[in-house]
Amino acid sequence: MSSDNPTADRLVGDARKKTASLESPKTAQIALGIGIVGLIAAVLSPLAGWILGAAAAGMGAASIKRGVEVKIAQIALILGVLAILGGTFNFCWATAIS
Repeated sequence: MSSDNPTADRLVGDARKKTASLESPKTAQIALGIGIVGLIAAVLSPLAGWILGAAAAGMGAASIKRGVEVKIAQIALILGVLAILGGTFNFCWATAIS
């Protein structure tokens, strides 16, 4: 950077910091964790499976769109969908038995 325009240097530095924070792999890793918990919770409570599955699928899709940790984000998306399906199966099963 040049010292000719300190305002421009500061703005470029701020933009680089913002871009670096957007490219953090933590979103995909958190989505993976939520997907795992959602899959387990779908067995216990359909509502928890639906909520956590939707959260994992949404965060996974957002991470895929950003292009950061795509493999982990794809796994999180799949786990989220499976949690939603597991919650739906558990709900149908419980309704049919009652």
